Parts: sequence; C-alpha cells; structure tokens
Amino acid sequence: MAEVDPKQFVQILQPVLEAQDWDRLMRTLKSNWTSDQVLDFLKCDDCDARKIAALAVGLIGQSCCLPELQRKLMDEDRMVVQMAEHAMWQIWFRGGACEEANKCLARGAEALNRQQLDQAIRHLNRAIELSPDFAEAYNQRAIAHYLAERYEESIADAKKVVKLMPLHFGAWSGLGHAYLALGRLHEAKQAYEKALEVNPHLECVAELVQELRQQCGSGDI
Repeated sequence: MAEVDPKQFVQILQPVLEAQDWDRLMRTLKSNWTSDQVLDFLKCDDCDARKIAALAVGLIGQSCCLPELQRKLMDEDRMVVQMAEHAMWQIWFRGGACEEANKCLARGAEALNRQQLDQAIRHLNRAIELSPDFAEAYNQRAIAHYLAERYEESIADAKKVVKLMPLHFGAWSGLGHAYLALGRLHEAKQAYEKALEVNPHLECVAELVQELRQQCGSGDI
C-alpha cells in the first residue's frame, strides 16, 4: 500500500484522471489505498486531494462513507462540494442488496428520463422486491409518482427514503415538492429545510424556503 500522503495521492492519480481511464483508476485505488485511507484524504487540508478523494469514494465507497461525504457539502471549495454531492448519488444508485436490484434501478431511471412512467415504476417495483431496503429505488419511484401527479404515493415513498437514508437531500426536496403540490405549505417548508440542513447548496430549494416562510409566517398551516 502507498504511503498516506496527500501529495503522493494526487501525483499518482492525476495522470489516470486526465486519461479518463476509469478501470485503471479503480485498479490503482484498490491496489494502493484502503477505503479508510481514501476517506482520510477527504478530511485533509490539500484541496486537490479532497477533490480526487471525493471522486474515488463515489467509485468505490459504500453507505458508511455518506456521513463524511455529507460533511464535504460544507467544504470551502465549490468543486469539492460538487464532487461530494455526485459521490453521494453514485453510492445511492448502487445501494441495492444485489446487482440485479441495481440494474432494475438503472432501467427504471432510464425509463423515467424518457418519461415512460409506468415502465419506470415496473422496474422500480422489481428493484424493491429484490432489495426491500433499497432507498434509491423508493426515491426514483417517488419521482415517478410525482410526475404522474400521484402526490400522496410520492410522499409515502419519499418518507420511506428519508427513514432509510436520512441524509438523502434529494428525497427531502422531493417530499417538499409533493407537499407543495398538495398545498400543504408548512410541511413543504419543513421538508425543504431538512434538505438544506443536509446540503445548503440547493439554491432552488433555498428560494422556495424563503417564499414559504413569507407565506407561512410563524404559525402552522
């Protein structure tokens, strides 16, 4: 294993990143550093090392890495924030209990992008059958229900997500959108505020919170 040296970490991985050789990147990471060592680079003072570490954790990290990635959403460097956010999504998308569940999720997400909502839900239902605690499968299904204007079903799925994965700022935001569509302003505001507690860089969500605070005032709605 290579020495736990941030400058050496950057020096070894920079050429691989420039070549965009992702298979080689995975091999280099796994042969030189443990997962704990890569996480340590996320915490170091070297900004370049933090950026590369965030990218690396996105490729090889598991759910246990999410709290440290979430802390990087508060980083002073905007690129570190973006890399950490992307890494969290990568981990969520491969969080199924088996590879087939992950594939079903990917198929569902692709169908969602094509606006094929019923097909998306079929794939996502299958992902959940295979992996009942697969938070991202519930999240994608919540999005599908929202787009189909089935807001109560979207809320039910989003609540499942945040119970399984409290740091899922996407699900908190989605929950806010569904509440807002139903005119439940106070609950929408609370959900949006939870999203911002996890990820303060959600600019559109921050704007919605400001608007809702003006509408709600200090009382409950």
